[in-house]
Amino acid sequence: MTPITEVEGRRLALSNLDKVLYPASGFTKGELLHYYATTAGSLLAHLYNRPVSFLRFPDGPDGQRFFAKNVPPGTPAWVKTAEVPRSEGVSRQILVQDFATLMWAANLVTEFHTPQWQADAPARADRLVLDLDPGEPADIVQCCEIALWLRERLAADGLHTYAKTSGSKGMHLLVPLVPTPSEQVSAYAKGLAQEAEHELPHLVVHRMTRSLRPGKVFVDHSQNSAAKTTASPYTLRARPEPTVSAPVTWEEVESCEHASDLVFLADDIAPRLQRYGDLLGPLINLNRAGRLPS
Repeated sequence: MTPITEVEGRRLALSNLDKVLYPASGFTKGELLHYYATTAGSLLAHLYNRPVSFLRFPDGPDGQRFFAKNVPPGTPAWVKTAEVPRSEGVSRQILVQDFATLMWAANLVTEFHTPQWQADAPARADRLVLDLDPGEPADIVQCCEIALWLRERLAADGLHTYAKTSGSKGMHLLVPLVPTPSEQVSAYAKGLAQEAEHELPHLVVHRMTRSLRPGKVFVDHSQNSAAKTTASPYTLRARPEPTVSAPVTWEEVESCEHASDLVFLADDIAPRLQRYGDLLGPLINLNRAGRLPS
């Protein structure tokens, strides 16, 4: 029988708690739910008021994976949703606004992905993102070198930059902004990527072309498009191990010598939150939001 749990007054059926999702470590669905419960305070702050897209992997990372944007069948009536404009018309997506909704969504076995804008201001980005994606044999060590250059370059424009691992191979850089049309943010981000390639040609490419990428880092600026989403801070990833898209300090970026230095698993996050708090808290602090240069 599927156990029924009450969360904030909502009755949730949490299924298959003993199911192993990550065979390499024996990490179960129950442990996945426990992880999301213990990081809820920080995760919810970054999901709040953003239409969520889910990457679902109900049979683990080696099983079927599918991306879901629309409100799934069977969604409880109390789960909040928002209208989201798309090229083919308006659709509805989930808003993960509270602990009960988070646990309901986590029970579907998901990664959480969000746009750079909020539901009440579509296509007006309140953050800029650069996805540093290494092509083998490059890895996150090279991403760190580029991240430090980009932080300095962004600071020259009066912008504050924060870093997190992607939870996969690379790194995300995030910049809080005064809400700005997404097309302007996209153009600025593309210019930064082109400039990084010009200044660091041995390390950087700004185009997605596969043949250009071995041994270099693709500075992906495209996720600033209003139609794109990025893995949310603190989301688990569908990787062989239960890795997390984890905020990191700039000291950790500066000292990274091996790819393993910046791999964080689910069990690592609670101690990091206790030690550092939410390193990406400034992203939701309007006092840190910058304006793009004219």
